[in-house]
Amino acid sequence: MSRVDLNLLMALDALLSERSVTRAARRLKLSVSAMSRTLTRLREVTGDRLLLQAGRTLVLTPYAEQLSQRVPALAREAEATLSRPEHRFDVATLKQRFTLRTGEGFIDLLGATLTDRIHRAAPGVQLRFAPKADWDAQPLRDGLIDLEIGIVKTAAPEIRTRLLFRDRYVGVCRIGHPLLRNRVVNVERWSAYGHVMTSRTGDAESPIDAALESPGLRRQVRMVVASYTSAMQLARHSDLLAVVPQSCLGNAFMSDYAASNGLQGFELPLDIPAFNISAIWHPRLDHDPAHRWFRAEVQELCTEAYPPHPTLDSSRPCP
Repeated sequence: MSRVDLNLLMALDALLSERSVTRAARRLKLSVSAMSRTLTRLREVTGDRLLLQAGRTLVLTPYAEQLSQRVPALAREAEATLSRPEHRFDVATLKQRFTLRTGEGFIDLLGATLTDRIHRAAPGVQLRFAPKADWDAQPLRDGLIDLEIGIVKTAAPEIRTRLLFRDRYVGVCRIGHPLLRNRVVNVERWSAYGHVMTSRTGDAESPIDAALESPGLRRQVRMVVASYTSAMQLARHSDLLAVVPQSCLGNAFMSDYAASNGLQGFELPLDIPAFNISAIWHPRLDHDPAHRWFRAEVQELCTEAYPPHPTLDSSRPCP
């Protein structure tokens, strides 16, 4: 392609549309003499005179008339291809599917809000929520998952993360549970009730049980389920207690979520560290304009939904 000069394509587009060497030069920010030399080169390359004098104006040759139907689109395509991605990104015309791997709680509490938010800005975008069976990074590497939301539990060194919000564990039980008849929930009374534990892997150990080792207590784990939403449903319909992230009980958009589902949150009588909920993705998507826009939308939504949480009051339904 030694004879191909894309600068000539841009100059040809300007000359054919302006039909004036002076106006074409002004459009491309060149001198008139430089544009005249470019026209000479174009005539040599194409073997056609392209523009001819007709009195005080220039007219197109029949071949130039044919080119005028094709060159503008070619020039725009060449410029878009060789420009930075963000310069050709238009969210309103974006047609893409983003696959997210999240917990069921995120889908229940923010899935509809996120979908509405994305649809307003980009009607051609579809969201797909994939089940979160584990924390394996391979689907991110393989492009099967565009964005994961949750705790970072991968050792993959290349994976990118961004903090969305801070979360912490709280207790949850059905409204009217006898545990909450007294305002203060102590560890002895709490551990004496039956518990439903959440574990994606099926392991019957958690940070909660590790914290109980210090006072020398064990809770009575009667059921192990794979999701926090399942644990909450079981607590709603029984005297079982559950431990869930506080984000599962509601947010700024759904402040009455726990109460409307017959549940009440309370402070755990244990010192359990807070933890980060992050957006997780593969670095090949770092500079993709569509993915950058999508990440920013997710982060803004989470910031609005989960401002710093107040201390739970066990005497009333969790906000």
